[in-house]
Amino acid sequence: MKPTPSQRNPAPGRPRERAAAPEADRALASRRLAASAFRRVLEKGAALDDALAEAGARLPALDERDARLARSILTVALKRLGTLRQALDVCLKTPLAQSPPDLAAILTTAAAQLLFMGVPDHAAVDSAVALTRADRRIAGLSGVANAVLRRIAAERKAILDRHDPCADLPGWLIQRWRLAYGPERTARIAAALGQEPTLDITPLSDPEGWAERLGGRLLPTRSIRLISHDPVPALPGYADGAWFVQDAAAAIPARLLDTKPGERVLDLCAAPGGKTAQLAATGAAVTAIDRSSARLGRLRQNLARLGLKADIIAADAAAWAGEPADAILLDAPCASTGTIRRHPDVAWTKTETDIASLAALQARLLDHAAGLLKPGGRLVYSTCSLEPEEGERQIETLLERRRDLALDAVLPAEAPALGAAIDERGALRITPDLWPAEEARLSGLDGFYAARLRRVG
Repeated sequence: MKPTPSQRNPAPGRPRERAAAPEADRALASRRLAASAFRRVLEKGAALDDALAEAGARLPALDERDARLARSILTVALKRLGTLRQALDVCLKTPLAQSPPDLAAILTTAAAQLLFMGVPDHAAVDSAVALTRADRRIAGLSGVANAVLRRIAAERKAILDRHDPCADLPGWLIQRWRLAYGPERTARIAAALGQEPTLDITPLSDPEGWAERLGGRLLPTRSIRLISHDPVPALPGYADGAWFVQDAAAAIPARLLDTKPGERVLDLCAAPGGKTAQLAATGAAVTAIDRSSARLGRLRQNLARLGLKADIIAADAAAWAGEPADAILLDAPCASTGTIRRHPDVAWTKTETDIASLAALQARLLDHAAGLLKPGGRLVYSTCSLEPEEGERQIETLLERRRDLALDAVLPAEAPALGAAIDERGALRITPDLWPAEEARLSGLDGFYAARLRRVG
């Protein structure tokens, strides 16, 4: 059959079919990367950024816009995983967990676009079908993918109406939080973790002025919450080292240490360096210790941009020996469950076994840190975890072991607008549901625990 004239010579302004291919290929590549990285997170326990990097190394390079789309799809798929699994299971004859892994990843990431990202139905469905057809192992299931996703799109309102934020987190984690915080507070925490993460910065000086210049909100703790979505490096003051990105909760532990110019201060487990920068900005003589040389490289870069100095040592903080310090900040490795809002992979890569092993490491770090402290010196212990074993119980057992330590209670004036987060012993227990705002993306903060101690005798 001969082509018609219009097929041979398209009308002006009407693109040839082949001319649209690059755009379609790019859209498909973003979704292929998201689905591949999704499998790496769930099956190999890879962190989100590592999963994207590993999957991306096996695929054609994406430009910045397409890479951002892949990251967004992966983030939403992990953040809403429970709801997506429930919705897909209703539409499938065989449960999602028993489906071929490649198909499950394609369906889940496509459903995330349909339900939570506002992607046009045809774009999400067609790309998922194309990805299924392109994989010879599941090509025969492209009709299933098409039917299931079109049903998801048709039933979108009903699915979202019955959405339960607690369903988007592992059952074992929700059960732990219900025991620790009660059902109502757990529901608020889960809802907060499902929101778009905030973007906070710590200015080295003039917080009021920088809040005005950046069009941000000055928070009670003197951090600034940015409202715009502009790239961080393009914002005023970034290149000049006037401020750095740091969640408002993460900025509190270093402030509780209340360091003075000339004091000898240790920052244990220091990378990536936000707290190191806070301590160095007070004029203290700071030694930053971390076992990861790669992460310390980032710390050096941050300090150089900010014009700050610290002695940087690659060593195991649980074994490092040095002169006694006036003050020590131990922001210990932890399960990081307080940061799920910005790191949704944490919910699916951590286990209860991890919490137990991390708690044992924290106990060793605390004991060693206490031995590095001068009499009368101050120690602030913090974790970005919501688990009592990594917070309250850690300090309780420390005080039973170490009679030379005593709690130094946090005062309400030291944690403005967080008075309700100070527990009966004077430590801070911050949960992500605090600081509600009319616009969800501007509310809340990371979950954190912080306790201040002094060495007595």
